[in-house]
Amino acid sequence: MISRAQLAALLICLTLCGCQARAESAQTGYSATALYNLGNSYARAGKPGMAVLNYERASLLAPNDSDIEANLRYIRDELRLPSESRNWFDRAVRVASPAVFSWIGVVGLLIVGLSLLAGRLDPGHRSMRRVATIVGSALVGLTACNGVALWPTLHEAVVITSATPVLVSPVPMGDPQFVLPEAETVRMTAEHEGFVLVQTRAGRTGWISRANLAPVVPGIALSKLTLN
Repeated sequence: MISRAQLAALLICLTLCGCQARAESAQTGYSATALYNLGNSYARAGKPGMAVLNYERASLLAPNDSDIEANLRYIRDELRLPSESRNWFDRAVRVASPAVFSWIGVVGLLIVGLSLLAGRLDPGHRSMRRVATIVGSALVGLTACNGVALWPTLHEAVVITSATPVLVSPVPMGDPQFVLPEAETVRMTAEHEGFVLVQTRAGRTGWISRANLAPVVPGIALSKLTLN
């Protein structure tokens, strides 16, 4: 059984981690508004790949922002690229930013932890503790569902150069199988010595140089993800 001191330390660590994440986000200025404005700047400069990349990143932080969605749709329509359509599960759970859901998960863990701690200190009031545990578990489950919905995004990347050649193997030689247009979104499935194996929305696969695309989620190391 977990001791009271261990439980208290866990709750304190969760709270401090959440506060630190919020402080770092404020310091770096990584916000939906900043990314949206950056996307607008790239769109005006004639760089649709970087524009779509920043709009996609802004959409992660503000999934229901109509302006972001409208600009994404406009650029894709102009380039005749397929627009992303979310299924009912994505729309149901992505009602707020991942930062909001992370705090919901922290609150849920706090409620469950405090309920367990209260049970050890005072065996009475079982019905109240049971309700608190159910509520806390539901909040944690909501955060988990949001994580499941966002998981495919960890493998997504945007082509940021024009006429990107797609090769049969991860070597810089041979004729390309086909060419990817700038601003197309692809799924990364493997990586090898500066090349990434990608899959298009149409199901075509091939290797392209890592320099020709950027992950939607910044700082993602593809080798650390479990790929299917």
